Amino acid sequence: AFRINITVIEARQLIGLNMDPVVCVEIGDDKKYTSMKESTNCPYYNEYFVFDFHVPPDVMFDKIIKLSVIHSKNLLRSGTLVGTFKMDVGTVYAQPEHQFYHKWATLTDPEDITAGCKGYVKCDIAVVGKGDNIKTPHKANETDEDDIEGNLLLPEGIPVERQWARFYVKIYRAEGLPKMNTSIMANVKKAFIGENRDLVDPYVQVQFAGQKGKTSVQKSSYEPIWNEQVVFTELFPPLCKRMKVQIRDSDKVNDVAIGTHFVDLRKISNEGDKGFLPTLGPAWANMYGSTRQYTLMDEHQDLNDGLGEGVSFRARLLLSIAVEILDTTSPELMSSTEVKAVILTCDPLEQHSATGKIDEFFLFGSFLEATMIDRKIGDKAIRFEITIGNYGNQIDGVSKPLSAKKKKKDGENEEEESDLIQNSSEDEADEDGDLVSVSSTPPMKPVITDRNYFHLPYFEKKPCVYIKSWWQDQRRRLYNSNMMDKIADKLVSIPFFSCKIRFVTLANKDVNQAGRTKLDRERLKSFAIGKRTWNKKSADHLSIHFVQPQHSIPDVFIWMMSNNKRIAYARIPSKDILYSIVDEETGKDCGKVKAVFLKLPGKKGFGPAGWTVQAKLELYLWLGLNKQRKDFLSGLPNGFEEIKSAKMGPLKQVFQLRAHMYQARSLFAADSSGLSDPFARVFFSTHSQVTEVLSETLCPTWDQLLVFDDVELFGEASELRDDPPIIVVEIFDQDTVGKAEFIGRAFAKPTIKMCDEHYGPPRFPPQLEYYQIYRGNCTAGELLAAFELLQVGQGGIADLPSLEGPTDSERGPILPVPLGIRPVLSRYRIEVLFWGLRDLKRINLAQVDRPRVDIECAGRGVQSVLIQNYKKNPNFSILVKWFEVDLPENELLHPPLNIRVVDCRAFGRYILVGSHAVTSLRRFIYSTPDKTSNNWATAGAYTQVQDYIYRIFLLTEEESDKEKKKKKKKKKGGVEEEDETNERVLDWWSKYFASIETLKEVYDKELDSEFGNFEDWLHTFNLYRGKAGDDDERTLDDDRIVGRFKGSLCMYKLPLSEEITRETGFDPSMGMFQSIPRNDPINVLVRVYVVRATDLHPADINGKADPYVVIKLGKSEIKDKENYISKQLNPVFGKSFDIEARFPMESMLTVSVYDWDLVGTDDLIGETKIDLENRFYSKYRATCGISSNYSVHGYNVWRDPMKPSQILAKLCKDGKIDGPHYGPGGKVKYYIGLTIIINQTEEHLALTVLNHWEEIPRVGWKLVPEHVETRPLLNPDKPGIEQGRIEMWVDMFPMDMPAPGPAIDISPRKPKRYELRVIIWNTDEVILEDDDYFTGEKSSDIFVRGWLKGQQEDKQDTDVHYHSLTGEGNFNWRFVFPFDYLMAEEKIVISKKESMFSWDETEYKIPPRLTLQVWDADHFSADDFLGAIELDLNRFPRGAKTAKQCSLDMIRNEQELPTISIFKQKRVKGWWPFVARDENDEMELTGKVEAELHLVTAEEAEKCPVGLGRNEPDPLEKPNRPSTSMSWLLSPVRTVCILAWRHYRMHCAVLLAAVLGLLFMALLFFSFPSELSHKLFNTAG
Repeated sequence: AFRINITVIEARQLIGLNMDPVVCVEIGDDKKYTSMKESTNCPYYNEYFVFDFHVPPDVMFDKIIKLSVIHSKNLLRSGTLVGTFKMDVGTVYAQPEHQFYHKWATLTDPEDITAGCKGYVKCDIAVVGKGDNIKTPHKANETDEDDIEGNLLLPEGIPVERQWARFYVKIYRAEGLPKMNTSIMANVKKAFIGENRDLVDPYVQVQFAGQKGKTSVQKSSYEPIWNEQVVFTELFPPLCKRMKVQIRDSDKVNDVAIGTHFVDLRKISNEGDKGFLPTLGPAWANMYGSTRQYTLMDEHQDLNDGLGEGVSFRARLLLSIAVEILDTTSPELMSSTEVKAVILTCDPLEQHSATGKIDEFFLFGSFLEATMIDRKIGDKAIRFEITIGNYGNQIDGVSKPLSAKKKKKDGENEEEESDLIQNSSEDEADEDGDLVSVSSTPPMKPVITDRNYFHLPYFEKKPCVYIKSWWQDQRRRLYNSNMMDKIADKLVSIPFFSCKIRFVTLANKDVNQAGRTKLDRERLKSFAIGKRTWNKKSADHLSIHFVQPQHSIPDVFIWMMSNNKRIAYARIPSKDILYSIVDEETGKDCGKVKAVFLKLPGKKGFGPAGWTVQAKLELYLWLGLNKQRKDFLSGLPNGFEEIKSAKMGPLKQVFQLRAHMYQARSLFAADSSGLSDPFARVFFSTHSQVTEVLSETLCPTWDQLLVFDDVELFGEASELRDDPPIIVVEIFDQDTVGKAEFIGRAFAKPTIKMCDEHYGPPRFPPQLEYYQIYRGNCTAGELLAAFELLQVGQGGIADLPSLEGPTDSERGPILPVPLGIRPVLSRYRIEVLFWGLRDLKRINLAQVDRPRVDIECAGRGVQSVLIQNYKKNPNFSILVKWFEVDLPENELLHPPLNIRVVDCRAFGRYILVGSHAVTSLRRFIYSTPDKTSNNWATAGAYTQVQDYIYRIFLLTEEESDKEKKKKKKKKKGGVEEEDETNERVLDWWSKYFASIETLKEVYDKELDSEFGNFEDWLHTFNLYRGKAGDDDERTLDDDRIVGRFKGSLCMYKLPLSEEITRETGFDPSMGMFQSIPRNDPINVLVRVYVVRATDLHPADINGKADPYVVIKLGKSEIKDKENYISKQLNPVFGKSFDIEARFPMESMLTVSVYDWDLVGTDDLIGETKIDLENRFYSKYRATCGISSNYSVHGYNVWRDPMKPSQILAKLCKDGKIDGPHYGPGGKVKYYIGLTIIINQTEEHLALTVLNHWEEIPRVGWKLVPEHVETRPLLNPDKPGIEQGRIEMWVDMFPMDMPAPGPAIDISPRKPKRYELRVIIWNTDEVILEDDDYFTGEKSSDIFVRGWLKGQQEDKQDTDVHYHSLTGEGNFNWRFVFPFDYLMAEEKIVISKKESMFSWDETEYKIPPRLTLQVWDADHFSADDFLGAIELDLNRFPRGAKTAKQCSLDMIRNEQELPTISIFKQKRVKGWWPFVARDENDEMELTGKVEAELHLVTAEEAEKCPVGLGRNEPDPLEKPNRPSTSMSWLLSPVRTVCILAWRHYRMHCAVLLAAVLGLLFMALLFFSFPSELSHKLFNTAG
């Protein structure tokens, strides 16, 4: 199970105008969205998402996490994509702590790769597997994280600027595909249509970085040829590691995978300076999966999808991969990133030459022994088949393509049952004709070994198989891998450099041969220029070379067949058995006899069924070119030869095997009692023997010698000595009814003595060794044993070292392990401290009432007294008992100590409650203290202590000086910071936030892990009962815990020195456990402080929870249900709870977080349990943390009822130290003759010593400081996965002491009410949007909009300045924004209902950012957005004094400019720029605003209120707007006049003159005749 937690915190620099962004988080097919933030390019979300998956790790790590920002998304439209970011889960899991914390993801637009970065999203991503616990790095201040470039969401080593690249995956052809349809259908088709067809329709699908591309389907073809390429466009280097290439069969119903191949990009590239881009092939990729028979329901289909180890060859595919970095500036670049599949034109010759010339290979195998065959198979004849690719596969091998010409290789299906190799002499071997492939051994009836296993009688004649196959000759790749393996083994002894030179000379031999791909050459080059010296780094450098990403010869499979069914298999990499003339290049198992264990295929191989060995083979394999065949027998054990004539004389050696089975420990619990009845069965060759059964134990000491006589082994003595056969030891649990149950298995190799060797040191007698016992893939204990294999010479058994006791094991007693081998014993005394029993569960429905504890070790033991009434008092009345026992001198061989708890019922019956095995007694061994440190009478020790104390005081003096200096520090702006240390501002939370930064008293883990679980003298042993679970559905051991035993052990060698017992006040009845407290019941006041919870698992459908706290201790329970916190996954509780408890009955404190539901029961989110008793009695003094300074009142008040001086006096008394003595007038006298004068009170002095108590020699240890611990919340329904974390601490006060003061107030800070008054005076240079209808005149109707909490909540607009022609606007308008603010967190707190259906208000915290926007008002269409500015009220640039000085640089270089905070400055006035983005996404200046910001507290606001806009009280005067801004509608004539005059001033003047002239002329003409006649007639008259 995996859980992925993603917190989307905020986004910045999103590209687009006035957008409403939403972030979509997508993993696989799951999508989750944040809420929408309106009208902003830097939205703040702080939303937490959880994704749960139940898939295997391989599938999980290939899933893609995709973050995308979408804008203007609503119910009807899907919105437009701004940009995306992709990364696979594996990359996150590979990070330290499996997480990225507060990192910025770079967004890019896949549709437009020429554009650059589209913005950044800040997020946390964590991947939690089962049992992982995540540490959240505490960071209080977020200023350093605002440096986006320095905190990008990228793994280390990836460049900040990633480039777009094209990934070309070329798919050429495939071979050897299996049938994927039944032949019945084919026969029907043939009858109707009359044609026979290949039964598979393959196509290839490539998946990479969340995208899929596929080739066309080739109908009916076992050997399809595609010659197509799939092209992906992705950023390089990609954050997705693996590419998945799958051949699929196209089907009308559903397509199925035929085989899958993963390409790991890290293995086909090298990121070093001389590195290379990913490149592969053209090369064949071998695909493995389920067996090749076609069945409708394939039970191993998962194997074909690439999950688990393939059990059979499926097909091979010829492909190549190349990467090309794109130049995004070139104009002809296609900018989309869609996956394309393109047909290639390629020359078939080129492919052949690329993959190398085809050569004939020869595979030889000989089965020397087949034992441990599982009896479940039945006694039908068994045969073994070896296949390489499809060669040798007789049942479901090559599907012959109809089109194929009868190729040479089809000859392999002819079978010839031949017992042994027929032709051997040199001359015959060269005539290749009569050698036919024989790929399976003759069927043979199995013979019974014992009640579980068969073996096959391969004694004198060993069956052989040989297969010819044809492959491209790419041996060089495998040779290089083999040389690498050997270099790694040899590096211990030879310098790396000489290995390297040898490697490079060999590897260069056939570098120009056909089939060398670019990757082959690059890998060789990158190795050649690697390091000269050997270190950890070069080990990684080498490991890249171990695995060959380009395959060549497929792996070899060995199948056991019975009744023509495939039963079990083994898979052997072909490189391990490949032969070369050069020794370094030969595979490690080539020409050697090797033990091979067969297992069940696929899922059957997991779980109990797969644990039994199906068969164990001793196998000899050799693979090489057919022309090198003469060497193939060179490695067989001497004395074997091919059967040519009747002469047959393998060297037979007779041995005696002695198995010294001493003991086992930590075995698997196989019975319901939580114990087992174990016995061991030892297998060697075809023999097996068992030890006796020991009942009811997980740590059996058999102490038994098993002797195997007349063990026959074939081969030469010297070879056997170097490489003896394997011994298998299986451990079973004996059940009275039914078959013995398998517990585990161990493998061992014996020490061999030949008859001519002396039996003596250093090799003999052999030493006992620990062998790991495995159960499936899990460990299930350890076996302590020794094995010796002694050759029986001429004189028979009499010559061997004698065995004590009778050897007739049939009737005689069991042989013990002989003296030289069994460990040397000495006398120990084990003292046991019996404290009490806790949390015992019911047994068979009855409650435990009178329990007793039995301790046993190596056959001796001791019993505790009976607890008379478990309910009333679960502690023991007699505390210490002891017993003596003989234990080995060597601590490693100490047997485990068993603790068993039984319940005494009526009629003398005892019932086992639970048990615990202490596997290692090492930590309980008592060592006598040093003579020097023990004897305090010497002057040296005095001065030592004096020095310590003196040093401590000097330190504290220095610290307080530093503190004073710190306060006077200046800020970089040059303004001296106000000293905010007045008591009114400071509270408990100030201390908390300060501690988070230093991580001093806020532990990011449980307090117990910091102080060794508080087991300084009282240990807790969990008692187990019930059967242990197995690895697949491994039930956590917590389910098996039936209670806890509290106590301790102390062991020491006898006799003990008398000094200890002679000490004053030594109580002999308490033994080594002097000065431990009484264990009588005691009443305690427990005070639990719960600070907050983080990252809770969502419990409601909306992805949130409504958490509240429940505290449980014994029978008392406190539910804080009415104070639940609505829709919060990071709630701040800030509460303290008092509970009275009576130890030891009520000592387990449970703190749970529940989710409140309106309807139905509340769900448990998670809980944490704290054992208070261990804390209470611990010497670390965990009852109440010691604070760093002593004050009598205020938030930092001393919480403990005991004052520091009293605590110090008690510590001195316990440590048997004289003191402390305080001198007059603030001097302290500590031990005789030490005085230091410091002007402090006694309490301060005592506290200083307490804080440094661990530095005092002999008696000092760390005392628990005042602290907050972080505990994981777990849910029993989801075992192993953290459901969130809770920060808290616990104080405990004994009721018989003076009562403590009231609890400290840690209630969450109430936000302070403020009012922000913003006066918009003027704007200038606002861009002009509107064109005049008549005159084409540019103008704008300007207004300014502003908000603080969010556009929906509190936006305010000024009035409109109509028709500004210069971009100047005059407003004199006031916005008033009231808000609640948390000073410490620098956040505004808003409470609002999430939707109309919400039951109650939800609290949100957002950063204080004032947004001002400038708009152009339109009457009939939507208003146009012109520009905006966002000011973070905590740090924003100071406004410019004049509009001229105001520029874009105030935004661009925000980081460099000095910033101011309105909370310190209170009032500020100036000019700020409005900005927007143009078409090319560049910032442009769209206007300037003169504003005044004034911050007042709520009280001040009440005293001098102001009106909104220009209203009373304190009204602003009307702006002096030029008359141009008058509206068209109100006085159109005037507007026209003004407009006309502005533009056509000259024209008007000329026009006026012309009009006057014309008027003059008209008048002239008009009055001319009358005047003329007048004149004429007058004159006439």
